Amino acid sequence: MNLFDGKAVLTGIGQSDIGRYLGRSGLSLTAEAALAAIADAGLTPDDIDGLATFPGSDNTDAGYGGAGAGEVIDALGLNVNWYKGEAETSGQLGPVMSACMAVATGTARHVLCFRTVTEGSAQRAKGNRAAVFGKTKARHWSEWCMPYGARPPNLMALYAQRYMHDHGLKREHLGQIALNNRRNASLNPKAVFRQPLTMEQYLSARMVSSPFGLLDCDVPIDGSTAVIVSRREAARGIHHPPLVVESVGSALKSRYAYGQGALDETACYDSAKMMWQHTELRPKDVDVAQLYDGFSFLTVEWLDALGFCEHGKAGEFLEGGERIALEGELPLTTHGGQLSAGRLHGFGHLHEACVQLWGLGGERQVMGDPRISVAAAGGGIFGGCMLLSRP
Repeated sequence: MNLFDGKAVLTGIGQSDIGRYLGRSGLSLTAEAALAAIADAGLTPDDIDGLATFPGSDNTDAGYGGAGAGEVIDALGLNVNWYKGEAETSGQLGPVMSACMAVATGTARHVLCFRTVTEGSAQRAKGNRAAVFGKTKARHWSEWCMPYGARPPNLMALYAQRYMHDHGLKREHLGQIALNNRRNASLNPKAVFRQPLTMEQYLSARMVSSPFGLLDCDVPIDGSTAVIVSRREAARGIHHPPLVVESVGSALKSRYAYGQGALDETACYDSAKMMWQHTELRPKDVDVAQLYDGFSFLTVEWLDALGFCEHGKAGEFLEGGERIALEGELPLTTHGGQLSAGRLHGFGHLHEACVQLWGLGGERQVMGDPRISVAAAGGGIFGGCMLLSRP
């Protein structure tokens, strides 16, 4: 059983230059990544008849949006049948899921999907202060948070504290995620932080919002990532074997508000349950996992939600770090993730899933010819995941 009847496949990936402060426009970075992805799929811009992005042109303040759908269509001279920019969606991977639906229904044959950020430069312009949410109007759940200065680190720290209280998770367990990501980033030429990291350095880092220290938080950068979603019958003569989108998780059945449910009542658990319901594959079949790490605890949440460990046992799974290493039973976030490679949001994780399944990881390539990968994005009240296979 396949959610899209096997018709939706990934055929190409591209990435722009990546850096802390590149000083380039979001459109420039997007064009670089998009053209690279199109070429990687063995296509030309004339072949692209669909486009999807997160979050779209209405969310470009503070470097968060990068570029909108319309301006990219214009800049690249695309002739599309369908396009969209999505801000409220499933953990930033929503545009790719929409593209899968577009090709599965025959609305488009090749859809360019991209995510672009210039958050690093935006923060530098503000004296290295947080730039995102600076102009956002408080509404719904944020009305109860933003007036008091509560931001994502504070909100997710509450979930982490409760998991620690209920299940014995320790800061050292979170530290294994940070250390693993840094080891993997040291093998990734595009990662922004590649220097060695020790547990002592992790534990002594400046506290941000307990239990999160500075090294539990992702790194704002500039860059763009693009992927091509194709209808399988149109994927002829491409450079790589098409990666089948086996299933996706996009559900939101929990409260759309922080702190309004149990630990296992968040979008991560909702979307994970949906994903597994639409495939015969199971967690034990996954060869490599690219799990969101905007904060270290989000990786814990996804490990738990996706069933890679028994509920509440993520700390035991992470103990010592061997299971999640490149040579471990579940190689995790193999490019270094957002904690070390930089915050490219869910597209960075999806890009790395393709890299690993196509055997393009170089020094960080997982051994054993991986064929099944999961990519997950978001956390808390935002979440989405995708299951890919290389037939």
